[in-house]
Amino acid sequence: MKISLGADHAGFELKQKIKQALEQQGAEVDDQGTFSLDSVDYPDFARQVGMAVASRRADCGILVCGTGIGMAIAANKVAGVRAANVTSEEEARLSREHNNANVLTLGARILEGEQALKIVQAWLRTDFAGGRHQRRIDKIAAIERQELVSS
Repeated sequence: MKISLGADHAGFELKQKIKQALEQQGAEVDDQGTFSLDSVDYPDFARQVGMAVASRRADCGILVCGTGIGMAIAANKVAGVRAANVTSEEEARLSREHNNANVLTLGARILEGEQALKIVQAWLRTDFAGGRHQRRIDKIAAIERQELVSS
């Protein structure tokens, strides 16, 4: 599995912990940055990870900022991305099972490191349930197509 990973300065340290854990488990990690604690703008990294996922250069993406909210908003502007800002293992499972989320966003100022790692594991281990949920994902994709045409 190839995972595109990104963070801003607030999420840098948690991103590094997640990267190390993923690599230890054998995942291929495409680290899009940031690579320091220097102040940066989260939309830049959300776009890079979102584009990697939408173009299928990565199977999924994980983004970290202070709250996860800004990253989710920015990543969801990329057509084909379904980013979920998650604060619990249950939300992680449901975001995959029901919403087929392909980008996970986390808040480094909201979550402790161990909890964030548990959320990542729950999210990666959960498959999309399909069925009635597919109809809803199809409707989301239709909204994206309509917005692209009207832009």
